[in-house]
Amino acid sequence: MSAAAVKLRGMTDPQLGQALVEEATKKSALVWVRGPGPARALWHIWHEGATYLVGDGPGEQPLPGLSDGSTAEVTVRSKDKGGRLVVWTAAVTELPPRSADWETAVAELKGKRLNAPDAEEMPERWARECRVLRLTPQDMTTDLSSDSQAAAPLPTVATTRQPVRTSLGRLLLRKNRPSDG
Repeated sequence: MSAAAVKLRGMTDPQLGQALVEEATKKSALVWVRGPGPARALWHIWHEGATYLVGDGPGEQPLPGLSDGSTAEVTVRSKDKGGRLVVWTAAVTELPPRSADWETAVAELKGKRLNAPDAEEMPERWARECRVLRLTPQDMTTDLSSDSQAAAPLPTVATTRQPVRTSLGRLLLRKNRPSDG
């Protein structure tokens, strides 16, 4: 991380900036990552000075626009308040499947992957069908703008727009009645 890019209350302190990035990212379950397209909330792990992501395979999170050699903007939220805490620029590196770095990252990612349908075969599936990315911090800032940066949700196949069944409405509105007996 370059010393000139770390601006914290008017001071330049690379160690303080790096510690903030590391602690905030470790504690956040999700980070918002913006590549060339819109920002996406992605689950991750922090390991040995970088964030690691897995995705772009069946049943895994999408990683659009993130490619080897590119940069990304990572926004980390405060765990207690949920607001933006720090934003950092990352160098994106794709790890070759089954390399030593890939094996180390996958061992850590596997422990954090929730609701995996194939927990034991997951590393093999990731090697065949997914990408593992390392996001290494380059620059960071805590001088964040005060606008909300709210955006409309991205389209997804998981979203349904169907009318609620009338019987469901009656069921939800029914008051607790004492049982007869």
